[in-house]
Amino acid sequence: MSKANHQDRLFEKYNIRTDLALESHQAVIEQEGPPELPGVKVHTEQEEGITLTRITVENDIGAQMMGKAPGNYSTLEAPGLRVHNRDLQERIAELLAQEIEWFFQEAELGEEDAVLVVGLGNWNATPDALGPRAVENLMVTRHLLEMSPPELRHGLRPVSAISPGVLGLTGIETGEIIMGVVDRIGAKAVICIDALASRSVDRLCSTIQVSDTGIHPGAGVGNRRLAINKETLGIPVIAIGVPTVVHAVTIVSDAMDLIEKGSVQNPEGEKLPQRVQFSVDPGAIRGNQQRGDNPNHTSPPYVDKRQIITQVLEPYFGSMIVTPKEIDLLIEEVSDVVAGALNTSFHEGVSYDEVFKYLS
Repeated sequence: MSKANHQDRLFEKYNIRTDLALESHQAVIEQEGPPELPGVKVHTEQEEGITLTRITVENDIGAQMMGKAPGNYSTLEAPGLRVHNRDLQERIAELLAQEIEWFFQEAELGEEDAVLVVGLGNWNATPDALGPRAVENLMVTRHLLEMSPPELRHGLRPVSAISPGVLGLTGIETGEIIMGVVDRIGAKAVICIDALASRSVDRLCSTIQVSDTGIHPGAGVGNRRLAINKETLGIPVIAIGVPTVVHAVTIVSDAMDLIEKGSVQNPEGEKLPQRVQFSVDPGAIRGNQQRGDNPNHTSPPYVDKRQIITQVLEPYFGSMIVTPKEIDLLIEEVSDVVAGALNTSFHEGVSYDEVFKYLS
């Protein structure tokens, strides 16, 4: 089963759209209840202001429950990324570089093996410009190493980079472009950088995910494109993504959940009394087949939450994608973090001080 099909399964079962394995795992735990999922391993590390979660989907059983393809997923969460903290940005770049190096080891990538970095997305649309922006700050070296004597190549890896644009701009599937370039230059691995969709506004531009399962361009916003993974390219594909958008459906769904649970708070954090009058039984607005607590209730019949949301958001808002108003600054800073981490992990001969000049 493809990664896109796994995501469709997650949406059909739980009404959830997300590109983050961490959010998929949390959603399934919330719905199903068990502390652990079969075929899924989770390890979490924390330090001040940063949480690192490693999730391994071991088999198809875990993949079907999670809605994610089997493989490894590392997620860095740092709310401070949104407050322009340079010290925190450097620390996150350092941790991200370590995770990328671990993925290199798992892929058995040699120190001098050529790598192709692909900045996915549309540079004309700011929320989708993460990939092209990150590529701009990469230290590309393939052309230099070909003309340099061996004694000057120590600590540098042959790195190439492209920003192929999107199908609507080029008329060519991104996967087809990458296939041609990989075949021509003989790359041993592909690194894809792309903007993702989240189910939580709190994670926008404050979370970075690394995985070895490849990527389906546009899958997070409902588009279906040629997969970019080891099966299609024949070489390891490492995907780095940052959530920059959230679905309007998700925001409405979360708001309904808060109302249902009586968890709405005012700006001071005080819980507000429930004064909302429902036209249907609140116990029935749960996205499942449960009814209210009273078996003899006479309220209208069960109404699926997805049906309510669809009615509210029709005809156009159902496909609406939301992004923060300061997205231009957030994209600039988080793309610098990703580029700095990649430069560090690619080139052993480059120090952190040299790399982090890209975070200025």
